[in-house]
Amino acid sequence: MMNQAGSRRETVETDILRELHGEMSRGSPVRLGFTRKAFQMLPELDNPRILDLGCGQGGPTLELARLSGGQVTGLDIDQSALYELTRQAGQEGPSDHVQVVCGSMFDMEFAGESLDVIWSEGSMWVLGFERALEEWRRFIRPRGFLAVHEMAWLRPGPPSEIRSCWQLAYPGIRTASEYVEQVLEHGYDLIGHFVLPEEFWWVDYYVPMLARLGELRRKYSRDQAAQRALDQEQRAADLYSKHSRWYGSVFLVMQRGEG
Repeated sequence: MMNQAGSRRETVETDILRELHGEMSRGSPVRLGFTRKAFQMLPELDNPRILDLGCGQGGPTLELARLSGGQVTGLDIDQSALYELTRQAGQEGPSDHVQVVCGSMFDMEFAGESLDVIWSEGSMWVLGFERALEEWRRFIRPRGFLAVHEMAWLRPGPPSEIRSCWQLAYPGIRTASEYVEQVLEHGYDLIGHFVLPEEFWWVDYYVPMLARLGELRRKYSRDQAAQRALDQEQRAADLYSKHSRWYGSVFLVMQRGEG
């Protein structure tokens, strides 16, 4: 059983990461441009039912509602993030097209074959790529669609320093071609895929993250558990600065088969 000190440390780390990354889940204009690019790979859909998994504060969720004109459900385990998504939907206009569900990807209760599109930006790793392909398939109507954004090796044979780090933090990471192989083996047809440019991750993610990290270091200057959590995020940024040519992320857009 976890002792009280361990429990507090885990709670502090979770809260710090929420503060550090929470607003970033809304999606910058640049990031949402990639959401649009992936959505435009789909054929025209009439009032589609879309599920955005691990939506956080829901920048892509709102963008999908605007793009599709359909009904978009954002699912996340963080109720505070869903409150913010609901608030943003009310302010920005598509609230009639957005609903939220506080729940886990491990225990989804949607009807079988009830969704036109499942969307996942950075959350598929929670289940694992192959398991998610298999389990999510039953919720998608025949010839429906799945679009995912996942971390990826940009070339094979990464240095051991980053390979060991990422296999612990993101055990399912693989190259784009390896993802494509799994897509085809699990009963999907690949519509298309693209790798996000290196400059996106540094300029749009790590630079604002480091600025926010500095603010939190000052805010929690006397909290050792908070500082340790922030140290881990600093190491991740330092690692990317050193090895950015080796890893990034890829969007994959696929269509479920008939069976």
